[in-house]
Amino acid sequence: AAAGPRLPLDQAGRWTVGADGRVVVLHGVNMVSKRPPYAPDAVGFGDDDAAFLAAEGYDTVRLGVIYAAVEPQPGVYDDGYLDRIAATVRTLGRHGIVSLLDFHQDLYNERFQGEGWPDWAISDDGLPAEPQLGFPGNYLAQPALNRAFDHFWANDPPPSGGPGLQDRYAAAWRHVALRFRDDPDVQGYDLLNEPWPGTGWQACAQTEGCPEFDARLSAFTARVTKAIRTVDPTTLVYAEPHVLFNNGVKSGLADFGDHGGLSFHDYCLQHDSAGSTAGCDPFDDLVFANAEARAKANHDTLLLTEFGATPDPAVLGPMTARADRTMVGWQVWHYCGCADPTTTGAGDAQALVKDPAKAPAGNNLDAGKLSLLSRPYPRVVAGTPLRWSFDPAGGDFSATWSPARAGGGPAFGTRAVTEIALVARQYPDGFTASVSGGRVRGDSSAGVLRVSSCPGAPQVTVTVKRGAGAPSSECRAPALRMAVSPRVVPSGRRVTLRIRVRVRQDGALRPVRDARVRVAGVRTRTDARGIARVPVRFAHRGVRQVVAAHSDYRGARRPLTVAD
Repeated sequence: AAAGPRLPLDQAGRWTVGADGRVVVLHGVNMVSKRPPYAPDAVGFGDDDAAFLAAEGYDTVRLGVIYAAVEPQPGVYDDGYLDRIAATVRTLGRHGIVSLLDFHQDLYNERFQGEGWPDWAISDDGLPAEPQLGFPGNYLAQPALNRAFDHFWANDPPPSGGPGLQDRYAAAWRHVALRFRDDPDVQGYDLLNEPWPGTGWQACAQTEGCPEFDARLSAFTARVTKAIRTVDPTTLVYAEPHVLFNNGVKSGLADFGDHGGLSFHDYCLQHDSAGSTAGCDPFDDLVFANAEARAKANHDTLLLTEFGATPDPAVLGPMTARADRTMVGWQVWHYCGCADPTTTGAGDAQALVKDPAKAPAGNNLDAGKLSLLSRPYPRVVAGTPLRWSFDPAGGDFSATWSPARAGGGPAFGTRAVTEIALVARQYPDGFTASVSGGRVRGDSSAGVLRVSSCPGAPQVTVTVKRGAGAPSSECRAPALRMAVSPRVVPSGRRVTLRIRVRVRQDGALRPVRDARVRVAGVRTRTDARGIARVPVRFAHRGVRQVVAAHSDYRGARRPLTVAD
């Protein structure tokens, strides 16, 4: 089986799936260049970084696209900038990494000590951009910044006139989607990073949420999604709740149709404000529960697109364990410091790689953070995941899945392969895998364990431990059941045998298609009902053997009597 998912990606309920219907689990990073020219290659992000990420087991990057660079003047798009983004998408794609294109903003614009919208899209009624408290303080204290968001949510025209601010934004997204709609390495479109409610944000700062703003945010999301769908009907579109969702506030985002995802963030507020993790778990659990509830209501796939921004293992360890426990993929913040103007704490504290212009090795890496983030996970599942977990201290990993297809439809057969990423950072001396309900397929020495299910197995469980050893599998195929009619045939006369082949699965006899049937040198295969018809004529009496075989099951034989 080919490594990795079949592209492009789509969704089946809360799961992301490949083109072949296998569930795809995403682990990766954010790579957002927040300073002009707003392109990852400008800070040195390139092929060596993509190769490094792939070697660490990552399969996705949330790739920042800055609106100010897309539309520097009203109605004028910079396709040269999009060429640079497309080149990075191709670079990542060559290493099996998909890109989530993220219209990223923090604090709206450089005028407010942030980045995002172009200068021409600032409408703040001339209020002073003060106090200058940086990120995130300006959200809470700066009237001009909040007024700019107010005008955006109202879809008011920019100061220069013309279409409304949201209409311009939606048209820009349409232009980007037109460029990337046929690119299978594009995972999807993340419409707006961390929407801020603007003036009156206090109404959203309580756990039950703010229905009035959620209605405006839903109208915005619907407007942008509709613009994208005019040129790209199928690429995943990820909506984000407002930024206070990060801290346990419920969301009332509406349903925007098929091929949709919920992009959510989870930052421990207590850790951000006090440098302590005390009290984080209840709020972080609440964020995940709220995300699950919203995805269930809207039939969206789920992705944790930001967390971390810290080297603290007391934050990263519980968060990755929580994501495993809830079976949610993720993209950690951030790949590099990259002179980030809008982050909490020192910029390099958030980085996996300190300087992407240098080789991702040695002192340029945060090895402690990588030891928590570069972890085993079921990256492609031929079925529906049931659970997985990893113990970073001991190295024990386990995963269980059902062959049942996510979203319904026929279950995966015994030839479909589940791929488990087992990164060398966690298994430097190799690993030993035990499989129940399935068997190991091919060579697993390259850091990917490939497993297929046993015939009739209701679920497959894999356990992995540190230390090289031969894999063990528990997989006894059930035997074919064969009925032959008639059982006695006259010699010298032409007779058509009706041969029915079935197998007992889940307590019932089920037909077997494409079973190979052989009678005295005559060969054929069974149809979809498990039936084969074989014309025969025997010159002499005696006993002949009818043989049935199939690669997934043990064979069967039945005697056929030839009489005078």
